[in-house]
Amino acid sequence: MPLDSAIAPADLAVLLAYLVGIVLFGIWVGRGQRNVTDYLLGGRDLPWWAILGSIVATETSTVTFLSVPGLAFAARQPGATALDPQVGGDLRFLQLACGLLVGRCLIVYFLLPLFFRGQLFSAYEVLQHRFGGATKRVASLVFLLTRNVGDGLRLFLTAIVLTAMIDLPLAWCVVIVGVSTIIYTFAGGIKSVIWSDCIQFVVYVGGAILALAVILHRLPGGWWECVAFAQDTGKFRILDSSCDLRLNFTIWSGIIGGAFLALGTHGTDQMMVQRYLCARRQRDAGVALIASGAVVIAQFALFLLLGVALACFYAHVRPAASFDSTDRVLSRFIVEELPAGWGLIGVILAAVFAAAMSTLSGSLNSSASAAVHDFYLPWRRAAVSERHLLWVSRGCTVLFGIIQIGIGIVAQYFATAVVNDVLAIASFAAGLLLGIFALGVFTRRVGQRAALVGLVTGLLVLTWVKFGTPVAYTWYGVIGAATTFAAGLLASCCWAGAQGDGSTSSLDESETAR
Repeated sequence: MPLDSAIAPADLAVLLAYLVGIVLFGIWVGRGQRNVTDYLLGGRDLPWWAILGSIVATETSTVTFLSVPGLAFAARQPGATALDPQVGGDLRFLQLACGLLVGRCLIVYFLLPLFFRGQLFSAYEVLQHRFGGATKRVASLVFLLTRNVGDGLRLFLTAIVLTAMIDLPLAWCVVIVGVSTIIYTFAGGIKSVIWSDCIQFVVYVGGAILALAVILHRLPGGWWECVAFAQDTGKFRILDSSCDLRLNFTIWSGIIGGAFLALGTHGTDQMMVQRYLCARRQRDAGVALIASGAVVIAQFALFLLLGVALACFYAHVRPAASFDSTDRVLSRFIVEELPAGWGLIGVILAAVFAAAMSTLSGSLNSSASAAVHDFYLPWRRAAVSERHLLWVSRGCTVLFGIIQIGIGIVAQYFATAVVNDVLAIASFAAGLLLGIFALGVFTRRVGQRAALVGLVTGLLVLTWVKFGTPVAYTWYGVIGAATTFAAGLLASCCWAGAQGDGSTSSLDESETAR
């Protein structure tokens, strides 16, 4: 992202004040950790509205903050085909957001009760009760690999913005954001993560509103000119009833694909499940989860409206250089069009980093939780003290932070297409893990061997779909879950009667017996 000037001192001061302030706040709010339950689950005593804010902030990364406006900004290019992502920038992304709300409702009904039986620390402990330790470890490993690769790349994308602002090497920018997040996550645990997430949610939403207000102020006709422009160019279009599987945003891929995506990312991902387990009771977790779906719809509507306003603005103002990607429109506007030296750029950049740090902090803490309870404790076998577990958890937090920083630094040597492919592969986990959980919930005779066969089959099929077909990524969750479930069920039928393959009860029955 070529830029002619670095950030002004006043804006830099605002940005640095935010980074220092959020670190100090995280350390303060997370003080007094006595044991691993406090560190990883906040003593299971956090209010539902704080969990709601943390859920929304965690699923909103810098990539979301910068790229969603670009979806509405996109304009038809000469010679573009109907499947070109540059065609018809509008509000159709909201169809996917509605599907995410549907998926949340299904999680509350089918999966949430499983996580509140017993004193669980990891989502994958449920799989151990149903299938066995190998399935739990494989599922947890899938989570750890995809989560840390994906978030390392998100850290890299955040650093791209920072290096353009303050004229530092990209590696140093990765370290600045990464180390800042490690410090307060290490010191304060999940309490620090969740309460900091709430502040970061306010910051990045406020930054988006501020950017929108500035754009509307710059337009001669203000809000009504933006509305007229959107109506003339079709940017207020929301619904698309096409049945073409190659299109990312239709009512079918949005509702069905979005529901399966939410079932995977919010129903089987340790980073989200850990937040539910911090609630005082199951009902509070359910309220937070469903309400977060409504908030996400409103949030995405704001980001998309920001993209529409940007399109209207650049229809009147010729940019200094053409945009090579719609993902960079908002960041270019921040630097090139906002008045420097007044702190506005610093505030909106703080919003960019708020979106990044909320995701990264949750990633570090949830990765530590999965590593300790799914791998370290089974390996140790012997009983260990709470203080020992607390320091092992903190050590894992630092370790995963270093891994993500390393991935963020190495990512600069890859082409953009490679980065996008890796991010897409990381999203495979949602469908694969959902298929495993579905085998546990809805079948009685599928055992561990069959479940693992289903997982491997799902991975192979999704890899082929990604690299060998034009199917849109919004269908990956559906395909991954359906393939994993069907392959596991078929393998179990083929092995019916074999000794040692499995369970004769569903998750509900095995949990009751236990």
